[in-house]
Amino acid sequence: MQKTRERILDTLEQQHSASAHELASAFGMTAANLRHHLAVLEAEGQVVVITERPTGGRGRPEQVFALSQHAQGDNLAGLAGSLLAVLGETEVAKRPETRLRHAAQRLAGEQSERRGPASARLVSATRRLNELGYRAGWEARPGGPQIVLGHCPYAAIIGEHPELCHMDAELLAELLGQPVEQIAKLEASPEGPPRCIFQFRT
Repeated sequence: MQKTRERILDTLEQQHSASAHELASAFGMTAANLRHHLAVLEAEGQVVVITERPTGGRGRPEQVFALSQHAQGDNLAGLAGSLLAVLGETEVAKRPETRLRHAAQRLAGEQSERRGPASARLVSATRRLNELGYRAGWEARPGGPQIVLGHCPYAAIIGEHPELCHMDAELLAELLGQPVEQIAKLEASPEGPPRCIFQFRT
């Protein structure tokens, strides 16, 4: 029983979202049995329903599940460590407008692809972002590549501290070696949780 629930969590971790029918087909079990496991995980706060899809018939719409914010984890410890280190820098502490930039630089860590082809920088940046819990990816677009953040590691406090979105932009600029523009904040996604999107100008 527990192993099945662990498999569900692992699958949602990899695929971001799935219905009970999709999971049941993948696991070779009945949808009713799979829904029981999802109900347990939902009660434990591990998964949430993010949308419903029409089934094409007379039945009820099909629920689509994803990992809860709790199950996805956060980077609050890393953020706190970076901000406390910045506060310890006397010259920065006197200039509040630069604190988030310095915190972003600390979160970025040592990156080797800040110069060079855009594709190499994007791959390197998304790798680091995923180490920090952002569930990041990038997509080619006519106006330039877009960086998609599928999870906010600071979801628990972002409502009270929207300035952290600015820090995300500073983090991306540090990783990519040039500024980016946020074009979507917690935009609804039909196939997964809300996402933030940043435009990378080549």
